[in-house]
Amino acid sequence: MDVSVILLERIEKLGQMGDVVKVRPGFARNFLLPQRKALRASKDNLTYFEGQRAHLEAANLQRREEAQAVAQKMDGLSLVMVRQAGEGGQLYGSVSGRDVSDAIGEAGYTVERRQVHLDTPIKMLGKHPLRVSLHPEVAVTVTVIVARSQEEAQRAMPAVEAPAEEPEVEQEATEAEEE
Repeated sequence: MDVSVILLERIEKLGQMGDVVKVRPGFARNFLLPQRKALRASKDNLTYFEGQRAHLEAANLQRREEAQAVAQKMDGLSLVMVRQAGEGGQLYGSVSGRDVSDAIGEAGYTVERRQVHLDTPIKMLGKHPLRVSLHPEVAVTVTVIVARSQEEAQRAMPAVEAPAEEPEVEQEATEAEEE
């Protein structure tokens, strides 16, 4: 038995602001309603929403513009996480969303743990691209480099930037051969 709600902001994989959608009662009761992301669908709430729609859209637009400004600054951000690992590159622990959000905080940005999209904890050394949602409509990709030491991470950093430059060199060589 699903419950109808009016979305007060865009919710990924659910709908846009103002949409009336059916969701599970627990999702509405435990997440959407307490976070003030939705209202129960009723005549009174629809009337209230229509009266507040311009104000809600203006507030959403302002938050989105702020998130886009932060996203431009965060674009290309690389975080280095030093962890102990075995010979095969398997970490003894793992890197969680909380670790990533703390590292982003140390880099000078304010990000909550729930904004870091990490399906499973990182358990291997190497470079891992992660999606960070700054706003329901604005996301940025952050690269997390997990290494055994700071020196190993510094050696991995040029490897992160070098592949982006190599295809351009190959392309120029191909163009020269065609002429």
